[in-house]
Amino acid sequence: MAQKFGGKYSPGVSQNTSSDDGFRNAKRSRAGSRVNLLFIAPLPLILKAFTSEPIVLAQYLIALGALLLAAWMTREGMFAQEAYDARKVARRPALPRKLLGSALTGLGLAIAGFAGHGPIEAGIFAVVGGLLHSFAFGLDPMSDKGMKGTNRHQTDRVARAVEEAEDHLRAMSDAIARAGDRSVERRVVAFQSTARDLFRTVEEDPRDLTSARRYLGVYLLGAKDATEKFADIYSRTQDAHARADYLTLLDDLEENFAARTQKLLLEDRGDLTIEIDVLRERLEREGLRRDS
Repeated sequence: MAQKFGGKYSPGVSQNTSSDDGFRNAKRSRAGSRVNLLFIAPLPLILKAFTSEPIVLAQYLIALGALLLAAWMTREGMFAQEAYDARKVARRPALPRKLLGSALTGLGLAIAGFAGHGPIEAGIFAVVGGLLHSFAFGLDPMSDKGMKGTNRHQTDRVARAVEEAEDHLRAMSDAIARAGDRSVERRVVAFQSTARDLFRTVEEDPRDLTSARRYLGVYLLGAKDATEKFADIYSRTQDAHARADYLTLLDDLEENFAARTQKLLLEDRGDLTIEIDVLRERLEREGLRRDS
């Protein structure tokens, strides 16, 4: 289906809309060409396999499967680390995907080396391949982030709530792609950026989770459900009224999420002012405050 492309100065686009709202704080994904090459590099094993005797053919195909699985695990590990790095409070990945990618790379190269050369070469390929993979892509995060010196129960609750909220945002992205409207996709990305500002605010002060829980849970779940229904309808009918209603919903959601973030920041600032005033009064009582 053809899609209309346009920018800030295209006809019919409001001049008050920033063209890069959806890309605020965006970073280039590190799971790019290097990871994609991992899917391409082992493909010559197919030719080796089908020009060999049956036992060697099976060995090459097993090696190919191990290397492709290693590429997939590596890519998922890169995505997991990007999500970890983007958050101020995060638990380490439950499954060390990049480490498994290194192990599977070594295993695949060992099987291919054994099939084509011998056991000594297989061992060399395994060690060199696994080490080079680890050097190229690094290791998985091995410790929790932002949880030292804080209430572990609170920070764990925040981490779980943010993970659930991120799942809703990912589901929104998957759903809106089906609508086939680039401008609506950009509008969803802009809302997601505003929602993530709230996530970061809650991560900085886990006490804010109580007043923000509805936003991270109920409201985002509703936004995800509305996005899925809109995408299903719009992909079939191109209903302009449904599109306008959905954009209005995004405007309302973004305004409310931004207002909640600002309210939490003001409350945190108010708490700091109270702490400063209490400390100054105590210093005055003890005669330790210096006259300005």
